[in-house]
Amino acid sequence: MERKIVIAALDALAQETRLDIFRLLVQAGEAGMPAGMLGESLGVPNATLSFHLQQLKYAGLADTKRKGTTIIYSANYSTMNGLIGYLTENCCQGNTEECPPANNCCATK
Repeated sequence: MERKIVIAALDALAQETRLDIFRLLVQAGEAGMPAGMLGESLGVPNATLSFHLQQLKYAGLADTKRKGTTIIYSANYSTMNGLIGYLTENCCQGNTEECPPANNCCATK
């Protein structure tokens, strides 16, 4: 994973609301969640929610699909797992046999 992608992902997650949104998307799984449901769950106004979702999308952490008039957001597990891999790739000085296993939440899309 390129450093600029890692930096963008970490920057996006370094904000409380975006971190909460991303965690909800991870919990929702591949089915994702409609934007309105995300806003209701977190008590975030639509305009604010839209801004934060765009930041997650820009960082490659969220994907969208349209279902009629509803936009469904989902976590991008490939980026998430890539970020975790980047952060842990030199764990235990490269001796991966001694390192605890990485917690890859879901299979890469």
